[in-house]
Amino acid sequence: MRLQNIVGALLYVICCVSVQAKSLDDYPRRDTPEASIYRGDLVFHNYCQLCHGPNADGMGRAAKMYNPKPANLRKSTYPTSYKEMIVRRGGKEMGRSEFMPPWGEELTDEQITDVVHYIDTLVEKP
Repeated sequence: MRLQNIVGALLYVICCVSVQAKSLDDYPRRDTPEASIYRGDLVFHNYCQLCHGPNADGMGRAAKMYNPKPANLRKSTYPTSYKEMIVRRGGKEMGRSEFMPPWGEELTDEQITDVVHYIDTLVEKP
C-alpha cells in the first residue's frame, strides 16, 4: 500500500511538471537569426543598457556621466562588421569615445555577433 502511494505521488508530480514545462518548440532554434536576436537582446540588456539605455537611444542611467554621450544605436548607419569591431575593441581603439569599453575579452564571439544582430533590428529606417 505504501509503495502504491509513493508511485502515485511520483506520477502526479511528473504529470504536473510536464504540463508546466515549456515545449522545446516554444524557444527559437539555436542556429536561426531569431535565436541570435533573442540572445543579443539578453546580452544588450545585461551589458549595454546602462549606458545606451533600454531602448538603445543613448539615454541610459549612466549616460549623464559621460561626455561625449553614449551613441544612439537606433540611428547607427555603420555596417555590421564595424559594429562588431567597436564592441570587440572598444571606442578608443576605433577612434571613438574612450568610455566605450572593449568587450572582446568579456563576451564570446557569438555574444558579440548576437548583440550586433539585435542592435541592427533596432535601427530606425529613414
